Amino acid sequence: MKFFKGVREEMKQVTWPGKRQLRKDTLIVIETTILFGVMFFIMDTAIQTLFSLILR
Repeated sequence: MKFFKGVREEMKQVTWPGKRQLRKDTLIVIETTILFGVMFFIMDTAIQTLFSLILR
């Protein structure tokens, strides 16, 4: 029971982001995910092409 009281007190101190900040952070995560996806696709395609040229 003491644990839950501590959790409750800590949750009262949490400051949650506003709508604007939440939207901004969400867009940053989506943009970063897309960027990494494109980068991995380009690197994978380049490595695959390189290996196919070497193994020919």
